[in-house]
Amino acid sequence: MMRDFANWALETAKLRGASYADARVMDIRLRDLSTKNGHVGTLAESESFGIGVRVIAHGSWGFASTDRLTREGIAACAAQAVGIAKASALAKRHDVEMVQVEAYQDTWQNPYVKDPFRIPIERQLDLLLAADKEMSRVKGVTLTESSMTFRRIEQFFASSIGSAIHQVKMQSGAGIVATTFAGNEIQKRSYPNSFGGQHMLAGYELVESLDLVGHAPRVAEEAVALHSAAQAPAGTKTLILDSSQLGLQIHESIGHPIELDRVLGMEANFAGMSFLTLEKLGKLRYGSDIVNVVADARLEHGSGLGTFGYDDEGVPAQCTPIISDGLFTGYLSNRETAVTIGLKNSGGTMRTESWNRLPIIRMTNISILPGAWRYEDMIADTDDAVLMETNRSWSIDDKRYHFQFSTEIAWEIKGGKKTRMLKNPSYSGITTEFWNSCDAICSREHWTLWGTPNCGKGQPMQTMGTGHGASPARFRNIKLGAAFAKS
Repeated sequence: MMRDFANWALETAKLRGASYADARVMDIRLRDLSTKNGHVGTLAESESFGIGVRVIAHGSWGFASTDRLTREGIAACAAQAVGIAKASALAKRHDVEMVQVEAYQDTWQNPYVKDPFRIPIERQLDLLLAADKEMSRVKGVTLTESSMTFRRIEQFFASSIGSAIHQVKMQSGAGIVATTFAGNEIQKRSYPNSFGGQHMLAGYELVESLDLVGHAPRVAEEAVALHSAAQAPAGTKTLILDSSQLGLQIHESIGHPIELDRVLGMEANFAGMSFLTLEKLGKLRYGSDIVNVVADARLEHGSGLGTFGYDDEGVPAQCTPIISDGLFTGYLSNRETAVTIGLKNSGGTMRTESWNRLPIIRMTNISILPGAWRYEDMIADTDDAVLMETNRSWSIDDKRYHFQFSTEIAWEIKGGKKTRMLKNPSYSGITTEFWNSCDAICSREHWTLWGTPNCGKGQPMQTMGTGHGASPARFRNIKLGAAFAKS
């Protein structure tokens, strides 16, 4: 039936004068569960089913969508898209140009073991409530929270060049948080990451692997202990970041500025534009010689939230080198922006949140490749440093150049050993100076592909999932403590 819907749209678009058309039929099922202080906080399940039609007519784009999935409803939607394109052409500066892409007929699905939508909600809630209860047993904890999120996205893409691609993506995620209030101070600890935990293209087996109940006591105990911990130092010091915090650093200071629509001034919502202007490609020393970053949507890179078989223009998933031995070497591109900078092929990064939104350039899995260090050896090799774990807040300017981050917890490194706990840690810097200060990256055994499920972009805003693979890494001469400096 999805194929029929798409074909009806393409037929009408051609009859109405479109020189190119594609259609995306999407069936999106969502389940969100959460608890708070031993009670159910969220219990929501929904499904959305519709079609989005994108066309070029008279050299301009048009887009329309509908959930009225009758032949008449889809024909009206396609006709509206062509009408919008023709109206837009009255004000165009130039005709739309796109690099070529082959026509593909294919089916793709991410591997998973357990369908979370076949697991009873009661069983899922019982697990969350058990983790919540374990955290609440720790004296001094004020607020306990747990959550699970599941997404099943089935999509059929068809285009006027002959592509017909069916994809199914199953996403799962879960996490817990303990928050403590004492005096005028708030401390919190999250597991396995902040802002909803860990998220991947996987089934319910991901949730089971996290062992939320087993980790709950430690999470709560650390949140309480932070109140009596020493204040993290201010000044210029060596910084070690755990893999989850490094993943967010990649997201903000590499992922967003390499989006080519931002670079070209076609998009500025939420994350601003970019300092990575075109003349810097192939010339800018982005990081030190050991920094290698890729944009990789292929399954062999991992089951990340930026993994797929084909993007929403029917371009196959691929790996694009972004930083190669420290040199800036690549952008995130689509079929249209590739023409602008003289690329022969699209980078395959067009994605849409839903059937009623235009696809736009989005991060795939933007990952730093593993280095050679064992974690224990890197710590032993470090005389005086601060190790920061689990993001708490971030701020970065609209060119993605000046930034400031804080984490939930830190540890003092003295004489090659991890010693006392530190509270309220923060660090700041300039993107290129920061990445050029990197002198150690841990090996593959310490590498994790983290999921960021809540990346916002566009207007109307689209929230998409991205992936960021990282190992713990060390940075020299970093400014620490600015976020909590006394006035």
